[in-house]
Amino acid sequence: MNPAPDRPLRRGWTTGACATAACRAALEGLWGGAVPDRVTITLPKGETPGFDVVGVRRGAGWVEAGVIKDAGDDPDVTHGAEIRVRVAASASGVVFRAGEGVGRVTKPGLPIPVGEPAINPVPRAMLDEIVAELAATHGRAPDVEITISVPGGAALARKTWNPRLGIEGGLSILGTTGIVRPFSCAAWIASIHRGIDVAVASGLTHVAGCTGATSERVVQALHGLPDGAMLDMGDFAGGMLKYLRRHPVARVTVGGGIGKMTKLAQGAMDLHSARSQVDLALLSDWAGTDLTGCNTALEAATHVPALAGIVAREARLRVRGMIAAQVDVVVIDRAGIVLAHAL
Repeated sequence: MNPAPDRPLRRGWTTGACATAACRAALEGLWGGAVPDRVTITLPKGETPGFDVVGVRRGAGWVEAGVIKDAGDDPDVTHGAEIRVRVAASASGVVFRAGEGVGRVTKPGLPIPVGEPAINPVPRAMLDEIVAELAATHGRAPDVEITISVPGGAALARKTWNPRLGIEGGLSILGTTGIVRPFSCAAWIASIHRGIDVAVASGLTHVAGCTGATSERVVQALHGLPDGAMLDMGDFAGGMLKYLRRHPVARVTVGGGIGKMTKLAQGAMDLHSARSQVDLALLSDWAGTDLTGCNTALEAATHVPALAGIVAREARLRVRGMIAAQVDVVVIDRAGIVLAHAL
């Protein structure tokens, strides 16, 4: 998805919104006879998008319908996936089931209890509302079993944080607003928060946030940490550290390349190149020599090998100023060699 530069980025719809639309279509078929070709739902903030309905199927006492997820211009792993919902009568109330490609919660700390289908609270509430609305319209009891499936979802889930969070077997049905905002930082930061919640609930006392796959591999091996202790911090140091300030653990490691760790040492909380820059003048002050002719922090460190250690110590001081934990910072080069480790 490469949006044209002369137009704004296009929004999309969450898996929760798609499941709600598919549920509406399937319930119309179960209780009203005909499954509509298109349905409209109301999102939590009042917006009323329409969805085309695909893949209608019927059986003895059940109806199933699907919606193709459109994530807009966001590089969402579930863009183009079919979100399917089967509805049937339940013994009492609304019952949620995980079908093919939808995961199940296996670790504490998430907003859904262990053993439940990975259908988050807001999508559950939206589905409850659809059941109540259509039950009243058709004069039916709101007793419905809702099975959500995503064909191919198990393979897609391996590209997400789900396995690390203890969601096994498939994807989560997500969404707090129903809307996917292109390249949203909020979704990434929310995943960091869930990672911390799961780590804390699992009794882990040492977690690590790293800027990328290489630094994560190095830090995990250095400390012998389990997968559940590794937080996908990326560029969002502030999002991780602010949450750890409110949900503390005993020990925190931060790892990354010298450029991003320099920005952290300078006080930047968003380490993305578009939102923070390395201050070579400040590096010159730290190193006691003029480094302003260098293009990158890594180049500067090749001129002054001790600089990596200075950056690690300054970054550790920044982190220690934000959280009450034992902190260490690991600085690596592009090959994954540890340039400095401040304890």
